[in-house]
Amino acid sequence: IEADTALMAVLNAGDLPVGDDSRSAVSLSRELQMVMLRMKAEHMSDDGRGVDYVGLKKSPVFGEYKEKTVFLRTVDIESLEVNEKIAFFINVYNALSLHGLAVHDKPLKSVLEVQGFWRNTCYNIGGHVFSLDDIEHGILRGNRSHPSTGQLCFQGDDPRCKFSVHDVDPRIHFALVCGAKSCPPIQVYSPTNLERGLLVAAQSFCEQEIDVDVADKMVTLSKIFQWYGSDFGENPREILRACLPYLSETKQLVARELIDSETDLTVRYNDYDWSLNEKFSGRL
Repeated sequence: IEADTALMAVLNAGDLPVGDDSRSAVSLSRELQMVMLRMKAEHMSDDGRGVDYVGLKKSPVFGEYKEKTVFLRTVDIESLEVNEKIAFFINVYNALSLHGLAVHDKPLKSVLEVQGFWRNTCYNIGGHVFSLDDIEHGILRGNRSHPSTGQLCFQGDDPRCKFSVHDVDPRIHFALVCGAKSCPPIQVYSPTNLERGLLVAAQSFCEQEIDVDVADKMVTLSKIFQWYGSDFGENPREILRACLPYLSETKQLVARELIDSETDLTVRYNDYDWSLNEKFSGRL
């Protein structure tokens, strides 16, 4: 899906520092992880759900982060192993969301106020321009169709196709943060903690966002399961079955009873809160 070039913002444009060597993808990923952890400690709520965008924009740590993003333009993405690539792009996606919202000219109440935010907020990575949509749907979802348009991000002989993840892990949906209150909390991932991190993210999200009512044969889910249901299964039963390992024992028992029943399930999706996941300085 092509971004609107008139609106597209490549946020790591500019000159590379003179005399400063480029980084390998792995080393730069580590550097960005460390800076992101500092941004999280200094400008986010303890649970990762609230961001002090005003404070972040003015902070030295954000300035340091922006300086490091310039080196994304020279990394060799192909050199990354699978877990390195997944951790790298989850972190870059979340950081790019923060970056795009923090530098916006006017105060925002919702990410939806930014026209084409996911299509047009971009980094140059390894000489290729990637928007938030490209990272999520083109890379991490293995170039599966966009839920809104039904189109592929990378089409034909797009050179970015070679970077797509082949074995898609649907738990990425519990790790990607677009700036809305209904998004999962922001965490920082590394190749070594990726499995554990995605497991914890899945457990936290599913336990909070899945409700099962056996009497009414009803399951209530986050809108994420409506938009990306095909990443988890072909129908509500399969989606619920895929999420069983991430539910508490009590909720698992109830969910299994509903899955094993022969009657049709009724599925309800919670409203998605698109309000900005903002933390106000001195108030939280």
